[in-house]
Amino acid sequence: MTAQKRTENLQDVPIAITALGGEKLRDLQVKELQDAVKNIPSVTIQTTQPGFSQVYFRGVASGENANHSGPLPTVGTYLDEMPITTIQGALDIHAYDIARVEALAGPQGTLYGASSMAGTIKIVTNKPDYSGTYGAADMELNSVAHGDFGGVAQGFLNFKLSDRSALRVVGWYRRDGGYIDNIPGSRTYPSSGITQDNDEFVEKNYNDVDTYGARLALGIELDDNWTVTPTLMGQVQKVNGSFAQERSTAVDKKLQTVQYNPESSKDEWYQAALTIEGKISNWDLVATGGILNRKDRTESDYSDYAYFYDALAGYGAYFYDNDGDLVSPNQYIQGRDKYRRQFGELRISSPQENRVRLIAGLFAQRQVHYITQNYIIDGIADSITVPGTDSDIWYTRQKRVDRDYAAFGELSFDITDKLTATGGLRVYKYKNSLAGFFGYAEGYSGDKYDDEGNFIRDGTGVAGCNGRAPVVSDSPCTNLQGKTSDTGSIYKANLTYKLTPDWLVYATWSRGFRPGGINRRGGQPYAPDTLDNYEFGWKSQIGAFHFNYAMFREDWSSIQLSFLGENGLTVIRNAGAARIYGVEFDMGYRKGGLTLNASGSYNDAKITKDFCEYANTAFDCTIPSPAGDENSLLARAGTHLPITARFKGNALARYEFPVGGWTGHVQGAVNYIGKRRSDLRDAENTIKGQFGGYTTADFSIGVKNDVWRIDLYATNLFDSNGVINSSVQCLETTCGDPDGMSTTGGVFYDYVIRPRVIGLKIGRDF
Repeated sequence: MTAQKRTENLQDVPIAITALGGEKLRDLQVKELQDAVKNIPSVTIQTTQPGFSQVYFRGVASGENANHSGPLPTVGTYLDEMPITTIQGALDIHAYDIARVEALAGPQGTLYGASSMAGTIKIVTNKPDYSGTYGAADMELNSVAHGDFGGVAQGFLNFKLSDRSALRVVGWYRRDGGYIDNIPGSRTYPSSGITQDNDEFVEKNYNDVDTYGARLALGIELDDNWTVTPTLMGQVQKVNGSFAQERSTAVDKKLQTVQYNPESSKDEWYQAALTIEGKISNWDLVATGGILNRKDRTESDYSDYAYFYDALAGYGAYFYDNDGDLVSPNQYIQGRDKYRRQFGELRISSPQENRVRLIAGLFAQRQVHYITQNYIIDGIADSITVPGTDSDIWYTRQKRVDRDYAAFGELSFDITDKLTATGGLRVYKYKNSLAGFFGYAEGYSGDKYDDEGNFIRDGTGVAGCNGRAPVVSDSPCTNLQGKTSDTGSIYKANLTYKLTPDWLVYATWSRGFRPGGINRRGGQPYAPDTLDNYEFGWKSQIGAFHFNYAMFREDWSSIQLSFLGENGLTVIRNAGAARIYGVEFDMGYRKGGLTLNASGSYNDAKITKDFCEYANTAFDCTIPSPAGDENSLLARAGTHLPITARFKGNALARYEFPVGGWTGHVQGAVNYIGKRRSDLRDAENTIKGQFGGYTTADFSIGVKNDVWRIDLYATNLFDSNGVINSSVQCLETTCGDPDGMSTTGGVFYDYVIRPRVIGLKIGRDF
């Protein structure tokens, strides 16, 4: 394991870790991060489609919607040495030729920094091997229930260039068959009487995905002490359709939806990194750095927003052409995002056999996110079209920059042969900014003026610019420009006692943090939030049996709560505190050909202060807003945090046996996740409804020898329809239609796990 940035045995690392090795990833049919998370009890994942997922540890979730202008994630994701977390989620890396996936639960801030407040996911690739030239090729054909066929073609080659150099080349292509049907539908907009249908978009199994990519890694031993490893990895993911089944009066079956506009995405990224490892005297030195460039294009339907605001408030009367005639208020979104991340880290480690051991380093990273969102209504008048766009009723063009600098260190001291004390420190500075334009044209801005016509508050549009020239290219002007920064430190303390060489107990206090940022509306900053973790656990190995256990309490302070506010804009407030009690366990038995394993987690995650619409330090919802607006109670103290179930668990049984000159296997696995709140706020949780608990079962049977391997598998064998996320296109109180004022009721989108997949895999080593 490399969880503590040095190589160690998993059972000797005094933190709660789940590690899935390369062989186990293959046995569990893991193709992407979502598949891996299914088998890690401490982790929850929310996704809307491939490439857009949020990861949570131990219930540390407040309902973040991954908005481009929202809070940073609470979980850091690393590809080898490089952080690859972006504001809208972790990269959706195809899992092939992976050495292991490590899940580090609890704050990892002293070694991994700001985006590891609640935990860290590490994806560790196989490195170039100097021992010889070899490779493998793997093929798969599969079929998804209620849907289409898919398949995978992938392989790698490890070239021995010399006794001190090697090149590893990996490539993959994967097609995932669709299973959501876009069925016929129509709706009439009340203000204009215009009827819209979706005939041109009706399609069965329309959410198919194509993923292809490659990785190159060159390993060079300069001498006996120094190694250089440059790597280059890239991937393209093309997604069609929607991954949600609709919950509305227009749909009466699962895995169906009614969408009125094109829906797709194309996610492209590449990562280049360089790692230099060596020794200065008997100290280890690692210098690593890299760049990550990512761009994505998205198309999504937004007609629910148009329909409900017309049906409930008559907004359709505002959308007309140059002749003054009403047009269809149908709305759709075309988005473009570009990410640029640079990172560098330098660290040194003292000899691990010494009684006193030190690891220390310097870290810096900078991420730039260029945001473009076109909210389009075809044919609208020039006067209500955002300047510089073809037919945008709303336009977002922003530049977000997140910077993070740190010095860190951990010092370990063997008090006795069995007792070790460790202290950690990270001193950090962050500086984040958000600037650009968002909103309507000047004639449709909704800005506020006093009785004498004087402008008193920035709104959402050209009028809110107040004549400020654009600071971001391709924007009409600037109505948003804010910065926030802070300097601080976080700490860690650990005591580890080895009862026997195969049994240790530990106690840890650690702190994680998440930087603050800028709200779009008003450009007001929000402050960092912090997580304090108090943990006790043990790791034991008794012959063929192991049992690892951790119990913890986490105090989450100044929570960055994000939710949809006026105009559907994400609002972030430091508006809460929470306390999480939990336990995690992992036990297993392996002897001969039999492997048994069970793991699980229990989280009691609740807010400890009332959550008010307008935050104040007293958490008193009778105190009005600074502008004098009436406050309201959104959730009482004691409300369970959303997204994460109280209990999540899995179990696996595998038996290997000889079949002639081959080795056969049969394997079964069961995964369970309990019910969850969909939203922290009581009213919105009632409207959307809770996510029900669900169970999945996987099965495989196969044979292998020294060259060939053949597997027949089924995932989600009993075709569960478990919901992992749910959304609406505007405020739940509007698109959810709690008052029943529209003729069609509310429209909700439930993102579900993949239906049953049956596949045949054939692989060959050479």
